[in-house]
Amino acid sequence: MDVTGGCFCGNVRFAASIDPEAVVVCHCNQCQRLSGSPYRVSVLVDEDDVQILSGVLREYWKMAESGAKRAQAFCETCGGPVFSHGEGEAARDFALRWGLIDQRADLPPRRQIWCEEAAPWVNEIASLPGAARE
Repeated sequence: MDVTGGCFCGNVRFAASIDPEAVVVCHCNQCQRLSGSPYRVSVLVDEDDVQILSGVLREYWKMAESGAKRAQAFCETCGGPVFSHGEGEAARDFALRWGLIDQRADLPPRRQIWCEEAAPWVNEIASLPGAARE
C-alpha cells in the first residue's frame, strides 16, 4: 500500500510503500516516554520503501531495553517523531510512526508487543464516556 504523511508543522513530508499487516502497537516504557502516550503505533518498513520528500530530520540515539541502539528521527522544527531505525544489520529496519501517515484510518494495528509494560487501564478506555469533539 502506498502512503504519504508528514509531521505536525508540515516541514517533513514522506511517501512510503508499506505492508498494512506490519502495523504494531508497542507498550514498552521507552515508547511511552518517547511518545508521551500509553503506547506507540508504528509501521515496520524497509528503508528503501521510504522516501523523505521535504524537511530536515534530526536523530537521537537511544539504547533499547533489548540492548540494541535505535535512532529516533524527528522533524527539527516541531519535534514530531517520523521514524526510528537500528544500527548495523538493523539500520535498514525502519519503524514509521503511524500518527503521521495520512491514510492511518486504513491501518489498524495487527499485533502488540511489550504488553507486560502496558498501562494497567489501557484495555478499559473503550468503556469511558466520550465526546465526538470538545
